[in-house]
Amino acid sequence: MESELRILLKHSFISRKDFRELLAELEHSADLEALRALILEKQIMDPPDWREAMRHLKTTGQGERTPPESFNQEMLQIQQTALKVAGSDTSILLLGESGVGKSRLSARIHRESPRRAKPFVTVSCGSIPETLLESELFGVEKGAYTGANKSREGRFARAHGGTIFLDEIGELTAPLQVKLLRVIQDKKIEPLGSAEEVDVDVRLITATNRDLEEDVRTGKFRKDLYFRLNVVPLTLLPLRERREDIAPLTAYFIERFASKNGIRIETIDPRIAEIMNVYSWPGNIRELENCVERLIVLSRDGALSADDFPPRVLKESGGARGPRSGRPRGDGTAAAPGDVQNAAGGGVPGEDGQPPEDGAAGFLSLRELEEQHIKDALARSRASINRAAGLLGIHRNTLSRKIEEFGIDAARFKRRQIRPN
Repeated sequence: MESELRILLKHSFISRKDFRELLAELEHSADLEALRALILEKQIMDPPDWREAMRHLKTTGQGERTPPESFNQEMLQIQQTALKVAGSDTSILLLGESGVGKSRLSARIHRESPRRAKPFVTVSCGSIPETLLESELFGVEKGAYTGANKSREGRFARAHGGTIFLDEIGELTAPLQVKLLRVIQDKKIEPLGSAEEVDVDVRLITATNRDLEEDVRTGKFRKDLYFRLNVVPLTLLPLRERREDIAPLTAYFIERFASKNGIRIETIDPRIAEIMNVYSWPGNIRELENCVERLIVLSRDGALSADDFPPRVLKESGGARGPRSGRPRGDGTAAAPGDVQNAAGGGVPGEDGQPPEDGAAGFLSLRELEEQHIKDALARSRASINRAAGLLGIHRNTLSRKIEEFGIDAARFKRRQIRPN
């Protein structure tokens, strides 16, 4: 949602104050309908202005790549299970550490569901004060309490016909757990201050980084609600347990933030690759994304430098004194996407094993990185153009054109197999 708000700010549809307030309320939402409702409710824009703003949002979003598929077999199975149940209204519980991609997966489930044309509404249960969360979820009638000067519909009503994603579900208080259980059972909500119930038709996806089974044992979480939510539980792996995903995610975020900031990346410090693979990533994909954005905005003359990593990353990784090996293999074979060379481009070491001192000689250009990434995808897919294009997040015609442009002999990869790290 931040990117959409930045577009509105750039074109003066909203003020900086509006930007901060809207971002705080819609931080984890990817739903434009929720943004529209909030903007009109706060009277930041009127309907004609919103229609004009939508033209900018749609134009800017064309051709934007989606995050790459995981190269980890266990994660692929989890994603496939999620897509299998996307067509139903079954409740899904996403488990895993913070930053592993639970909100992204929930949005993808919605996009693949029959409810895709209806709203996708996200609620971060842990970031909204307890005193406000009930009204945020179920709505409030005018005069329900001091300061309630007008009626306001809640997130459940806003998601009617679509999907509601309740993140950090383990933070719900006992009274709200009871109310949520009733919503699931009866498909009705009761706004604060109202004597009437309202029917709601929503698909429920929840997520938590807590151990809900332990919370049930200790009485912090209702057992009956847990079983209602836990119909299809999916546990997403932390990034440190699927290091083969670091390289394609890094390439994706480099392209995304370079484009967003209007920066052309020409060279990449080979130490970045080693640091990426050594670091433990306690913040998972979200931390990786933030680190890449930092590298991009601090880059100088189109060069990404490992010195721009946050101090905590440099400290844990030991500063990564240079690549463990040279450029990606030049014999037509492709190393695994998680290999040090592929994460951000390898370098040609000097005689002492350290990168050469003469500027860009130890760097891979972004063009060379792109060529190697295509070879990785061809090797992973055994030269299937459709599968390789899917891994890269591009159309098969685009991939065919790039294979011809780089002069890659795709047939050589038909029987090649990437060895795991």
